[in-house]
Amino acid sequence: MASHEVVEKNIGLMAILIVIVVSIGGLVEIVPLFFSASTTEPAEGIEPYGALELAGRDIYVREGCYNCHSQMIRPFRAETERYGHYSVAGEFVYDRPFQWGSKRTGPDLARIGGRYSDEWHRAHLMNPRDVVPQSNMPAFPWLADNEVDPETVVTRMRVQKDWLNVPYTDAQLDEAAAKLEGKTEMQAVIAYLQHLGTDFSAQEK
Repeated sequence: MASHEVVEKNIGLMAILIVIVVSIGGLVEIVPLFFSASTTEPAEGIEPYGALELAGRDIYVREGCYNCHSQMIRPFRAETERYGHYSVAGEFVYDRPFQWGSKRTGPDLARIGGRYSDEWHRAHLMNPRDVVPQSNMPAFPWLADNEVDPETVVTRMRVQKDWLNVPYTDAQLDEAAAKLEGKTEMQAVIAYLQHLGTDFSAQEK
């Protein structure tokens, strides 16, 4: 009891001990994940984003879409029946930063790819209420007017290959600028949305 009393009456000592305990607990929980294949290697079927998809992802982040849309399906029946297979860590190894999100003002987008046509997405981004009358999502008409900057996207791809070990091939890097030439930000965002969830093989099993 005496030893406990020393700690309980000394707030500084208690704070130090709390930090030590929390740090040890955090290390025990987190460090093993750095060496787990399920969290550090891509899930079956997962490939790096193509040039146009990567450009769309950057625009998605720039416009703050993650504030209202999550990309993390939890392993609950209510979610898997609505959205599809629950999310796994290996899906996000090429996401920097990941777009899990923590709020769903709008629906989860982790499996949105292929569920709607390109034209539906275009109409939805131009004016959401044209396709979903009760939507409170803002419109993004300027995306149709702005063109993607190929040089910026190619630079990002090279950095990801050289510094983050994303397995882009030299051919992909050489062809990227041509694939982005004349593409609008609207086309890029739609390409990104149409890609989400489509290369995750587990959901097909």
